[in-house]
Amino acid sequence: MSAPPPVIAYLFTTFPKNTETFLQREIIAMKQHGVQLRIFSLWGGGGSFRGLSVARFNKWRLLTLVWMIPFESWRRPAVLRQVLRGLFTRRAPSWMNFWENMLGAGFACLFAHEFRKNPPALIHAAWGGAPATAAWLLWRLDGHRFSAAAHAYDIYEHGGDWWLNDKLEHAAFIHTSTEMGRRALLERGLAKEKIHCIRRGLDRLPAMKPLRASRAPLHLVCVARLVEKKGLDHQLRIYAALRAAGVPFAARIVGEGPLRAELEKLAGHLGVAAHITFTGHLPQHEVWNQLLWADVLLHTGVIAPSGDRDGLPNVIPEAMAAGVLVLTSPVAATTEAITQGITGLVAPVDLPGDWVSALRRLSLDDPFAERLRAAARRWVEENFDAHKNARRLLTHFERTIAAPPPAATAAPEVAAVRP
Repeated sequence: MSAPPPVIAYLFTTFPKNTETFLQREIIAMKQHGVQLRIFSLWGGGGSFRGLSVARFNKWRLLTLVWMIPFESWRRPAVLRQVLRGLFTRRAPSWMNFWENMLGAGFACLFAHEFRKNPPALIHAAWGGAPATAAWLLWRLDGHRFSAAAHAYDIYEHGGDWWLNDKLEHAAFIHTSTEMGRRALLERGLAKEKIHCIRRGLDRLPAMKPLRASRAPLHLVCVARLVEKKGLDHQLRIYAALRAAGVPFAARIVGEGPLRAELEKLAGHLGVAAHITFTGHLPQHEVWNQLLWADVLLHTGVIAPSGDRDGLPNVIPEAMAAGVLVLTSPVAATTEAITQGITGLVAPVDLPGDWVSALRRLSLDDPFAERLRAAARRWVEENFDAHKNARRLLTHFERTIAAPPPAATAAPEVAAVRP
């Protein structure tokens, strides 16, 4: 009888989460590859997902840290010394990031016994914040091998996560989903051989819709959280420029966020409110319906004052797969998918006239639009297949699990390193 497949513990900040369908697709693909998963959600989420139990971290358990911290400190005093040294010798980039790391530390302390009793073959942190802190401390406490993902928010928000380098330098490997992210991690001094760019993906490709014979008025859609890094104030000015140029259009902005009231007010001030519908948050199947309606997806991403920015928003390849033309700003990793004049169009957000010219051409030039759509679909098929990309990620999991245990000198306070 063959041995059962090794268990991988997946740590998420929140799972499942409506706005993070790309992570759900990753889990679906891993499950279809036969991976045995234990899923933990550190903040909210929980329940079950596609037949898998999702263990939710009950925050009331944090009260037990009153005696758990002394116990774990007695077991591994060097770990406590390292954490305290970090707390007193560096400053968190933001209160949000401080509490994210404290959440991860609390989870590690409270779940250490469970992981000790039933150790997984590998712990994988889906984000570089709280999940990576938890995985790193579980390694420090008991030698559980771990890998971690680091994406745009982890790397750029307020200069990056508080403990990011400390955590990632001890990970078996680092997963990032853009070449931009890989370069940023290299610039931080992390080992090149550890960093792997593996994109997210679609678990199934949609049928490619036909190009609308008449694209007047032009149907424009934006799918985004209503936050600064999405550059939606620029987008509204682009709509005003379209109106002034006499290009007929109807726009839908799909998403929710703290800037909604401000953006609706600006739309009224610019005289384009009648052309725009703010739909609020929609479930994923309704987002696909919006893509079926749209001729062009607009992405006006910018670098926020906090430093936060997008990587490659998943809605861009989703639109490319469905046959929606894409016009994007060149900020962040969008141009890893959208090559000017080949898979889509690119324009700076501070030049609304360039967006007007681009949109006018997309509304009139059928042969050009069809070439863009065909090339965009090929890019998705080659680069954004969740099953292929999950297989690549799984290969790194398997190599890590099969490799000899790391030398004890990597963490001198760890008595034994688990296979």
